[in-house]
Amino acid sequence: MSGLDWRALPFDALTARDLYAILQLRTEVFVIEQDCAFQDMDGADHAAVHLRGTANGELLAYARCFPPGVKFAEASIGRVITRQAARGRGIGHELVRQAMGCVFQRWGPQPLRIGAQARLDKFYQQHGFSKQGEPYIEDGQPHVEMLRPLSFQEQP
Repeated sequence: MSGLDWRALPFDALTARDLYAILQLRTEVFVIEQDCAFQDMDGADHAAVHLRGTANGELLAYARCFPPGVKFAEASIGRVITRQAARGRGIGHELVRQAMGCVFQRWGPQPLRIGAQARLDKFYQQHGFSKQGEPYIEDGQPHVEMLRPLSFQEQP
């Protein structure tokens, strides 16, 4: 385990500092590091539970957790990111486990569907997700839908 402090809060419970740190990290990774100009603030943040992993007050890992019917018919997780300086320590895997746990705790065990960057399909396969359909381009990046069926929903 990474020793991060994990907190999951609905949008309205985030402080201005929390939101600033989240948006800053999402911009660092998705816009600058991945060289992708896209509309990050997609109107879905208000419907998400925001999972944050911090150490010494610094946001190192983040994901959005959604109930069924917001992003997909199934519950989902998205904007799954770790700060570049924190990679290579297993934090990404812990983040996915924490995000799945957040969904299960709030909305019960159920299938999860994600729109994953295609280059990360093997990463998500390690957590029980399998590809569904053909790759597609979203925000200039190849993506693929992936499903983690109920049969894999044991607590992470």
